[in-house]
Amino acid sequence: MSRIAIVTDSTAYIPTSLVAEYGIHVAPQQLIWGAETFLDGVDIQPRQFYERLKVDKVNPKTSQASPGTFKEVFEKALQTADGVLTIVVSGKLSQTLNSALVAKSELAGAQIEVVDSEATAMALGFIALTCARAAADGASLADLKQLADSLVPRVGVAFVVDTLDYLHRGGRIGGAAKFIGNALSLKPVLHLKDGRVEPLERVRTKKKAVEFMIDHIAKSVEGKGPLRLATLHANAEAEAKELLDSAAARIHPEETLLAEVSPVVGAHTGPGTVGLAWMTG
Repeated sequence: MSRIAIVTDSTAYIPTSLVAEYGIHVAPQQLIWGAETFLDGVDIQPRQFYERLKVDKVNPKTSQASPGTFKEVFEKALQTADGVLTIVVSGKLSQTLNSALVAKSELAGAQIEVVDSEATAMALGFIALTCARAAADGASLADLKQLADSLVPRVGVAFVVDTLDYLHRGGRIGGAAKFIGNALSLKPVLHLKDGRVEPLERVRTKKKAVEFMIDHIAKSVEGKGPLRLATLHANAEAEAKELLDSAAARIHPEETLLAEVSPVVGAHTGPGTVGLAWMTG
């Protein structure tokens, strides 16, 4: 039986226990803070990141995992696998997809497939995790590629940010730019649509914004089969647990996961962000 390795990037931020259980390989993105460069989730963890973000006057920047990083990850995976399926953050949010494709081109003859998830956080993570579970059951590379492609339109992310400043600075604001300049008390509810950050609504309080988000997701997943649900949070674990409990009581997922926002994603969303990622069917 052939064995296929699953590779993703660190913006998925799949819980470490599941990464270990299924042998998922993770290509770390880069966080650039002044003269220092950190590998996302390797050299810097969320708690460290948000503690420093509170006091550091220098704004961190991000950069995609390099082709060299992906090549190293591919080579390591291929030591014990016959092929590699790679699922990465949306190509409209990052150049990560290009890095993975360049690395693939440098490994002529290797069986490597690359998929644009058009997502991030655990929406990306659920695709990678589902494929890893199928790979563990012996699925071929061709079958896994087909599975990953079929899952892309079945995942989603919605989130509430305390401020749009971080998305604006990082150039990831997409259609939500029209919310800039509105009253500071308004809380933007955002989502990923066609791989870009787009606005859903402006709500006066965070509590109302969270309620709107749950309503939106409930309508989005209605009648679409089994549901998997995960939080995403930027230094707001207690709030995220409450959100997950509230959403689960409303929409009854068959799997729930409490997941964090990686430092590289947190650099764009800012602290206090909470949201939900889901997969249907």
